[in-house]
Amino acid sequence: MAPVRPNALSWLALSLAVIVLDQITKQWVLSSLPEYTAIPVIEGFWNWYRTYNTGAAFSFLSDAGGWQKYFFISLAIGICGLLGFWLSRTPRRDWKSALPYSLVIGGALGNVIDRFLHGHVVDFIQWHWRDHYWPAFNVADTAIVGGAIGIALFGLFTKPSAPAR
Repeated sequence: MAPVRPNALSWLALSLAVIVLDQITKQWVLSSLPEYTAIPVIEGFWNWYRTYNTGAAFSFLSDAGGWQKYFFISLAIGICGLLGFWLSRTPRRDWKSALPYSLVIGGALGNVIDRFLHGHVVDFIQWHWRDHYWPAFNVADTAIVGGAIGIALFGLFTKPSAPAR
C-alpha cells in the first residue's frame, strides 16, 4: 500500500480568511460609505466608491435581466468544486498550486455570498488616472485575479516534476 501523503485541503483556511476579510470590508462599505460617491484615498489615483455589480468582471452581462445571478453562482460553485478537488490531489507542500487555488476559491465564494444576500456584488475600490477609471472592485475580486495570475504564471513557468517511482 502506498503511503498516504498529506493533501493541500488545509489551504482552504486561506480561502476562509479571504471570505471573512471580504465580507468584513463589504459590511464596512455598506454601513459607512455613501452610494456612488467618490471618497479620495489618494488624490488622483484611488477612491473608495460604493457601487454594485450584477454581472461579472467589468460588469459583463450586468444588464442581462436577472438570469445571470444564477449563472454566476453556479459557475463559481462549479469552479470552486473543481479547484477543491484539485487541492485534494495536490501535495500540501506544493504552494505554487495550493495558494492560487485557495485564493480563487475564497474570492469566488465571497462574491457568491453577496449574490445570495444582495442579488449583486458590492464593489468599493476604484482606481483612476486623471479621467480614466478602472471598474470598481473588492477584496474577493483581488483574490480571484491574484489566484488566476498565480495559476497562469506557475503553470507556464514551472517544469512538471518527474513521476514518483
